[in-house]
Order: sequence, then structure tokens, then C-alpha cells
Amino acid sequence: MSVAIVTGASRGLGRALAGELAARGWDLVLSARGAAALEDTAARARASGVRVVPVAGDVSSGAHRAALVAAARELGGLDLLVNNAGVLGAEPLVPLAVHPLDGLREAFEVNVVGALGLVQEGLPLLRAAEAGAVLNISSDAAVVAYATWGAYGATKAAGDLLSGVLAVEEPGVRVWWADPGSMRTRMMAAAEPWEDLAGLPTPEEVAPALLRLVAEALPSGRYTAERLAAGRASEGAGRDGGPDTERGGPSGAPTGGTADGTAGDPARHAADGTADDPARHAVDGTAGDPARGTADDPGRRAAGDPADAGVAR
Repeated sequence: MSVAIVTGASRGLGRALAGELAARGWDLVLSARGAAALEDTAARARASGVRVVPVAGDVSSGAHRAALVAAARELGGLDLLVNNAGVLGAEPLVPLAVHPLDGLREAFEVNVVGALGLVQEGLPLLRAAEAGAVLNISSDAAVVAYATWGAYGATKAAGDLLSGVLAVEEPGVRVWWADPGSMRTRMMAAAEPWEDLAGLPTPEEVAPALLRLVAEALPSGRYTAERLAAGRASEGAGRDGGPDTERGGPSGAPTGGTADGTAGDPARHAADGTADDPARHAVDGTAGDPARGTADDPGRRAAGDPADAGVAR
């Protein structure tokens, strides 16, 4: 039976991914800071008849990361690592001019250092697996310059770049970095408490789209839940599955397989477009390109899933 580690599993997207994986027969090792909420997620997952090991702790701790991988080893190995835990750095979000530096440091420790540390810890098991894979939860804020999202977005941009390099360095392990889109979560509410989230999808609605990556063993690359839900491939895949050579402009829907896969949202043309070339899994950092980072969709200006963690919602 396949084994997955899911961090940030006590709430939001992490909890939804854990439930969806359990329903598909995956054994799970779950991580989050809050022990009680984590145990509740574990109990729900066990109802699907799978083995579930909850390990409460902080992914910024090396000892906690080692405990997660040790638990996976006890279950038989590690087939999928989902780096979902994350923090905002400030609640609510604030401009860079006044952003607390301690919050920025914490966000990098959790969102970047902790995620990479867990990859490093788990790589021997992932390499040994028949189809080892890493799913790093990204955000539109990694590639588009949104006011007040600079610190959080910087951590996600760093995560995207690390993911791309990892895909090049570890060709035997699939590496996906995926933007789930804005969702109705506690963390999103903490980021922008003045926003009405009623029109956003729930994590339970988004999780199945992201797990298409696993079910279909899609190539390493940057993906969005929106494109996956629409049945399209990753960035870089055109209508015929070939390389993407067309880009949409800021005032219209993107054509074919535009970068980022957000064909229905010209405000979210994210970077990379290189999923089909393992030698070029890199984020191109085009937030300053008005054709690929416009914020003309006010309903989506809060990037990615700031609620992609189970630790700060």
C-alpha cells in the first residue's frame, strides 16, 4: 500500500488532501502543530480503513521532520511527500515597509527551510519507491506582485525555484509545485479579514484536482488546480500536449496552453511553462511582465492559497 506524508494536515487543504488520499487507499503520516485538530483529521482518515500516524510538531524542527520520515518508514516506505504546511509571516498581511522581520524569518523557516529539510530527510525513501513524488504547495503570490503579499510570496517563490531545481537534480522523483488557487480557509481569512470569501471554493473541492498529479503520474512541473480541474496538463503543454508557444495578453483569455495553466483567469498567468522539459524546470519570475501578472480580476487578487497550511489559519 502506498504511503504519504502530509504536513499542515489539521485544517484546510492539508486536511482535505489527507481525506482524499485516505479515500483512495493511501496510508498516511500526518503533521501539524495542533495535536487535537490533527488527531481529528487522523480519525476521519482512519474511517477509510487505512493506517494513519499523526505526529504533532513543527516542520521547522529537524527532530520533527526525522520523526515523520521514521513513521513513514515503519509503514513501509514513502511514495508521496506533500509539503503543505506554511505560515503567512503577518496576520493580517501588511506592506513590506512595515512587515515584521521576525515574521518573515519564521515564514522562511517554515515555508522554505522546513519544506526542503523534509525533502532531504525523505529522499532516500522517495528514491527507493517505485514512483516517488513530492508535491510542494505553491501560490500565485510566488509569481505575481500583489500588495501586502510580498513576504509570503517571497517564500513561495523560493519554494518554486527549489522545486524546479530538485526536479532537475532528482530525475527519478517526480516533483510538482502546484498553486491551488484562493480558497475559503481560516488562513485566508487571517490574511485579509476584510475580504468576503463566500465565493471561493473549499479545500475539499480543490483537493481532487491536485491529486490528479498523483493519479496520472504527471511530469514534474508547475501546475494550478484550475487547469487540472479543467482536464488540462501543466504549464508548458499546449492543446495538443506539445510545448506552449502562445501567451495570452492582459486583456483577454490566454490562448492554448498558456504558462501557469490558468486559462480562465488572465490575472493569474504564472511562471515556468517548462513542465515538459525536465532540463528546464525553473520559475521564470515574470511578475513584472504586465502580460503575465495583471490583477484585473479583483476576486482573485489574493494569490494562491495563503491557506495552504494547517498551522496558521
